[in-house]
Order: sequence, then C-alpha cells, then structure tokens
Amino acid sequence: MPRLVLVTGGSGGIGAAVARQFVEQGDSVVITGRVAARLDQAAEASGARGVRCDVGQPDDVEALMAQLDAPVDVLVAMAGGNTDFDRPEPADLAGVAEGWRANIEANLLSTVLVATAALKDMPAGGAVVTVGSIGAEYAGTSYGVAKAAVQAWTAGLSAAVGPRGITANCVAPGYIADTGYFKGRLTDQRRDRLVAATHDGRPGLPADVATLVTFLASPAARHITGQTLHVNGGAHTTR
Repeated sequence: MPRLVLVTGGSGGIGAAVARQFVEQGDSVVITGRVAARLDQAAEASGARGVRCDVGQPDDVEALMAQLDAPVDVLVAMAGGNTDFDRPEPADLAGVAEGWRANIEANLLSTVLVATAALKDMPAGGAVVTVGSIGAEYAGTSYGVAKAAVQAWTAGLSAAVGPRGITANCVAPGYIADTGYFKGRLTDQRRDRLVAATHDGRPGLPADVATLVTFLASPAARHITGQTLHVNGGAHTTR
C-alpha cells in the first residue's frame, strides 16, 4: 500500500525534487506551498497533490491535516528560507527584532507546527525529515540560528518519538544550485567561492538532497535517527 508523504515547501527547488522522487517510488505525495499557481504547476509536473498552506500559521496547518485522507507516514518539513532577502537592512533595534522573528517563524516555528500536527496520528515505521543548513554551523545570522534550532529540536524529537517506532532526522544542505534560495542576489564571485569551498569542486543539486531524504524515509534507514546529515560536498565537515 502506498505511503502518504507530506512535503511542505514542495512547489519548487529542493522540495519539488523530493516530491518527484517519492512519486517515482510509488508513494502518494502531498505538497504544500503558499502561492496557488506555482503550487498547481509543481503538482502537475510531479504527479503529487497540491494543497495551499502557510505552515507557519496554525489555522492553515489544521486545515491541511483535515484535507488528508490518511495519517502521514513520512513528513518532509522543507518549507522555509532566509527571510532577510525579503527585508531591508534594519535601521533600529525594532527592525532587528522583527527580522529575527521572521526567520525563526519561517524556519523553526513552521517546522514545529507541521511536525506536531503530523505526528499526532503517524504510525509506527514513520519518518520525519527536517531541513537545516550549512549556515547553522556558523550561526551568525538569524537564519543560521533558526536552522541551528531546527537541528537541535530534531535531535530532541527523535528521543520523543523513537519509542513509537518513528525516526526523526535533519538534512543540512550547503550551496545547492537551481533553487530560488538567493532570490537573485547570488553574485558570480560568491558562487565561485561557495563551489571552491567544496571538496568535489561542484555545486550541490536538488537531487543530491532528495536522494538522502528518500533514503532516510526508507526501511533501510530505520536505525538512523536523531542525526543531522550534511549535503555540502565537504564545504563543512563534521570531524
């Protein structure tokens, strides 16, 4: 019987690649996004079902769960992003506070809300995969701190859901090309520096992350839980 896989932020970039891989495996996949037209286009391209949802909003998350026809077997909490790219440089402390709240809500709170809702009825054998970032290893920005919190929270979540037969892991990408993460702000010089920092001399691709995500949700990965797994070509090493 096909598993129900929920991929938040599945309307583009890495999330869309994750959804496609699960669909190709024969799973029943639901993707979410905030922009209906983009979501519908991604759903049609991947064979997933699209449900418009802002997972940072409790009411939206509750409405999403009410539209699912079965408990979630696999949750991939992909929604997020660096909200600093959408904001001017803060001019005062109020602006700093607002910017930090925005990144924490977009990345940490959205993950906590959808995971809490999905885990309510998730059966044994289920899996939660959250998304961190190489930026969490340096954590000098609100985005890096929010992703560091996601990684720490996921480790604690693993301990809580492990007795139920559910795994919880975090995937932390480095520079991944072919996404909208930088929102047009990535210069050629910075891109070259990011690629030069890798050991294999190439940018990551959405499929690199998607392959790890689908593995972590597979029966072969049942004893892998509570971990942050990096996909960055060696730009950050853990030893």
